[in-house]
Amino acid sequence: MDSGTAVDTAVAAVPRGLAGVVVTDTALGDVRGREGFYHYRQYSAVDLARSRGFEDVWHLMHHGRLPDAAERDAFLARTAALREAPAEIRDALPAIARASAPSGPLAGLRTALSLLGASAGMRPVYDLDAGARRADALAVCAVVPTLLTALHRLGRGLEPVGPREDLPYAANYLYMLTGTEPDPARARAIERYLISTVDHGFNASTFTARVIASTGADVAAALTGAIGALSGPLHGGAPSRALDTLDAIGTPDRIRPWITERVLAGERIMGFGHPVYRTEDPRSRMLRSIAESFGGPLVELAVRVEKEVVAILAELKPGRELHTNVEFYAGVVMELCGLPRQMFTPTFCAARTVGWSAHILEQSADSKIIRPAARYAGPPPPQPVPAV
Repeated sequence: MDSGTAVDTAVAAVPRGLAGVVVTDTALGDVRGREGFYHYRQYSAVDLARSRGFEDVWHLMHHGRLPDAAERDAFLARTAALREAPAEIRDALPAIARASAPSGPLAGLRTALSLLGASAGMRPVYDLDAGARRADALAVCAVVPTLLTALHRLGRGLEPVGPREDLPYAANYLYMLTGTEPDPARARAIERYLISTVDHGFNASTFTARVIASTGADVAAALTGAIGALSGPLHGGAPSRALDTLDAIGTPDRIRPWITERVLAGERIMGFGHPVYRTEDPRSRMLRSIAESFGGPLVELAVRVEKEVVAILAELKPGRELHTNVEFYAGVVMELCGLPRQMFTPTFCAARTVGWSAHILEQSADSKIIRPAARYAGPPPPQPVPAV
């Protein structure tokens, strides 16, 4: 039953899109856009990506602390044991892959995840204690990479590759995607990317997950809604589109005329600009260093394009700063590590599921439903109902 709001409740005016409106307290992290800094709990996210593994950050988000060596081993073993999709879900994946073929694995994941929650009998979060909620969140996060890679392979006419318990999260993801165990440098590059995208403030998908959790819905339902929000082009973005820009430019001598034409036309340069950061995106800075460690023509072109965009804007749009965002070098890194472009955004989703689930766990500790108001702006009521 909708609890509604009292008829005499005052409605406060807020900015469109709730920009800058604080809706709750969180201990999970924050983004400080003017500083170009963001963190998970009390640790710099970039520092975590440099020095820790994905499972360590997962443990931090779900349990509130970084694990020691014994806790890490136990957590890795527990999550690895949960990677295999249940039989009834595996049986349904070919049909889901066929049905979602026009849209891709991310769209298929919404259906698979909803089915997973239903078949597992996941209960409303308010009916569970903290341990049971965490167990549900752990189970879903562990199986998401398996579902995504299986849907991708089935969509290409290939058999899914089952998970391996002896590989850490990122290496296992690449193994299931390609069927080949990745070399350590590429596995670590993808792991650092995954860590850097686990959480990033109260973005649209995170807020969606928390709104759904506030109703008491089960973990899978809240995550399915978050994936739906992520799929929107104004939110999830597409690192592949930044690569499309590099493909269109092609050679260094075409950078300046290509960029100048689009800046003068007022077009958006894919991979540049962010709604929060007013300085360089720290994720982009880290991913650029990873790309440069691989080297090659694609990296050289990307670095040249970045410098030219900044220089051209300084000439044509003085005072307007525009920096690369996470999409720009994320696309380059994933391309260098052999990921197909269709899997760029799903890979982002595989990481962000851990952050969403941490927010669901935090939100479910508060039994207050999120129920904002809207200001009516239609014709004045009541109007007489016209006769037929």
